[in-house]
Amino acid sequence: MRRLLIGAIALGAAVLLIAWQAAPSPPQEATVLTFAQAHTQDSASPDPSALGSVWQPIRLPVSQPAAAGSPPSAAWFRMEFEAAATPQGFWAVLLPYLYGGGEVWLNGRLIGDIPVSTDAVHVRWERPHLVSIPAGVLQPGTNSLWVHAVPVEGETVLNVPRFRIGPLDDLRPLYDRRFFWVHTLPELTIGGCLVVSVLVLLIWWRLPEEVLYGWFGVATLLWGIRTLTFVMEVMPPDRWPWWRLLYVTSTGGFIVVMALFAARLAGLRQPWLERGLLLYWLAGPLWFVMAGLGNDAQVNRIWVAGLIPVGIAAVVVAFVSTWRQRTWSSAWLPLALLVATVSGVHDYLVVWHPQLFAGLAPGWAAERYFLLHHGANFLLLTMGGVLSARFVSSVRGLRELNETLESRVADRERALAANYARLAELEREHAAAQERRLIMREIHDGLGSKLFTTLSRVERGVMAAPDMAASLRACISDMRLALDALAPDDQDLLTALGDFMFRWQAELQAAGLRCEWAMDVPDEGLPLAPHTTLQILRIAQEALTNVVKHAQATRVDLLLQQTGTVVTLSIGDDGVGLPSPARAGGRGLDNMRARAEQLGGSLHISPRQDGGTCVVLTVPQAMAAASAAH
Repeated sequence: MRRLLIGAIALGAAVLLIAWQAAPSPPQEATVLTFAQAHTQDSASPDPSALGSVWQPIRLPVSQPAAAGSPPSAAWFRMEFEAAATPQGFWAVLLPYLYGGGEVWLNGRLIGDIPVSTDAVHVRWERPHLVSIPAGVLQPGTNSLWVHAVPVEGETVLNVPRFRIGPLDDLRPLYDRRFFWVHTLPELTIGGCLVVSVLVLLIWWRLPEEVLYGWFGVATLLWGIRTLTFVMEVMPPDRWPWWRLLYVTSTGGFIVVMALFAARLAGLRQPWLERGLLLYWLAGPLWFVMAGLGNDAQVNRIWVAGLIPVGIAAVVVAFVSTWRQRTWSSAWLPLALLVATVSGVHDYLVVWHPQLFAGLAPGWAAERYFLLHHGANFLLLTMGGVLSARFVSSVRGLRELNETLESRVADRERALAANYARLAELEREHAAAQERRLIMREIHDGLGSKLFTTLSRVERGVMAAPDMAASLRACISDMRLALDALAPDDQDLLTALGDFMFRWQAELQAAGLRCEWAMDVPDEGLPLAPHTTLQILRIAQEALTNVVKHAQATRVDLLLQQTGTVVTLSIGDDGVGLPSPARAGGRGLDNMRARAEQLGGSLHISPRQDGGTCVVLTVPQAMAAASAAH
């Protein structure tokens, strides 16, 4: 709440600073004369020689409405003043405003001609006018200043300011200050509004769900169009009614869209309320067209007055929302809405009820400053700040979410990596244990069974020494076969098969067999699990044993090759051919086929064309690896 109070004080100080800068300050020397009294008579003639002799006293400034049903008439204003001596330096006449233009005369000489509306152009001057006085026109003694004020074509009130006369150096700061506030600043506002509206509407076009950006873009565009009234001072007469229609539409649209923005920001979304505000917005331009282009007095007076409650309701909604949120950032919008609404009420009273200000603040009322375009600028800046804060908050939230997600992903990746490492280690341990179980089973079923059988026959005394020696040699052969499968550190079939063939080479030569063996495999070898290697070597051992015992061959060929993903082991001889059917169903061949199926492959035994037998073991490499894992 303390921040809210400080913000309100700062906002009030800013408004007072703007008002102080806009209001004229007295010159350092009492050399500038401000006319608060004058004499007047109605006349459309720009030539003062055609005037009558009857003049009426009048107080300045003047906001003179026309009689019902008739436009206001042009009028002459005469002011007399005393000059003690011939003035030194350049002097001038300052007209804070003269909307319809006119002429300025001094001592019977025309010194300033401000263009008025004609059949070719329509004028409405928002800027001040500084008329320099030629040398020799201002004289010591009594001087007479005459100003011819012409009403704006189509308006119902003739507005005449308090004229000032004095040294040009003293009037120039007053002129420049007013020119900045009523002409230069609106030019900057128009450019800024058009650029911002295009950017924000592009954002809304790409993100249609962000309705606040859409309302803000439309409000900025409408206000930029409405502010053109301060810089479009001369145009063709046929375009003036259409410009007034656009002006009325943009003014009402800005107030309605401002209220819709405040309602959406507060979370108040009532379709009937939004449709009602939009319909009231359209009612003004429709009324303007039906009354006739150029007859906008009643529209501006009545329909614009109906927009004041809309602005007040927006202020109330914004303050209620701020009270609920109770945050420092949410307090700026209701304050800005309040400033804009008060500024709009001020301008409405300046136009339609200037007498209220004349009694309360005659000096301020005489200057006829309009504040809505300043309050609206502050409101648009605040609305943009609110959206910017929301955008920054969203980006910051996304960034924090991304950082949180990245941290969570990194933690999950580390956890997955650790789990994967543990799983890989478990798989390795399981594979090693499985291999050990398989090899132990092989040893138990093979070597162990043979040793037990031999021992049992020896104990019973039924095994002769030669049979005992043969049995022990078979046990040693099985042991060496298991060692061949387990020996290679890289679990390469080529290494194990090389050791196997080196040992068998001597046995085959002792049996009178010439052996030729070849390897047709990739350079990286054939890495297989020890149990898989053991099964392949046992099949090769069984095949070679059959050749030695039964084939009566003189030559045996062994070929190991890999074709694609298939590993093939071929063992052929030049012996007597396949055994008889009775022997073909022996246990050795069945064991070979069983081992091949265990590896996921197949075993084919067929006669060779040149005589003898060929045993072909085919094992898919992937199946061999899978069988080893199981």
